[in-house]
Amino acid sequence: MIDRFNDEDLLALSGIQHFAFCPRQWALIHIEKQWTENLLTVEGKQLHERVDNPDFFEARGGILTTRSVSLASYTLGFYGVADIVEFHAVKEKGIRLHGREGIWKPIPVEYKRGKPKKDIIDEVQLCTQAMCLEEMLLTKIEHGYLFYGETRHREKVTFDVGLRGKVADFAEQMHILYEKQFTPLATKKEKSCKACSLVDVCLPKLGIKQTKVVNYIRKYVEQE
Repeated sequence: MIDRFNDEDLLALSGIQHFAFCPRQWALIHIEKQWTENLLTVEGKQLHERVDNPDFFEARGGILTTRSVSLASYTLGFYGVADIVEFHAVKEKGIRLHGREGIWKPIPVEYKRGKPKKDIIDEVQLCTQAMCLEEMLLTKIEHGYLFYGETRHREKVTFDVGLRGKVADFAEQMHILYEKQFTPLATKKEKSCKACSLVDVCLPKLGIKQTKVVNYIRKYVEQE
């Protein structure tokens, strides 16, 4: 597999969740470097702080658990950190670990506040982590887990062709926008805008008006 990106080209892996939610939100955060907190972002940060411990290691019942695992993919162009990576003892189709006997299968686990969502933004982030691990460890990962703070329950996520395709498409779009340093305009105001911590920075209503003006000018020019 040929690397597409260098170290200086890598984007924050966590940003793919922002992009899947709203490309404009991602650009405001990762291109324009704008960020504000609200209750949801504070709760999410507190949840991650409780599991953030790169020195943590636990061996129990055929499962090795590590936290805050550094990740990178030079084909997708991402760097980041996985909340937890579990290594499950298997009989075949796994990897060897230094200082450990047997064969092990890596399984990423991501912690989220709240409860399972109707969209796929959490699944996309987890799948991206898995694809990074696959590249780093030269293995195949079929599934991972999302742990939600509100339900206190794990949700299994299968990394199928469709989800992997979404990750690849989002990664491509993110790199194009970042290279051009372009922030998309808001095209419509969604219900989810109310929960966004950047709603007062984004000003979606203003973006919609600007989009309408641009469309009007383009239509007028095309008629000439």
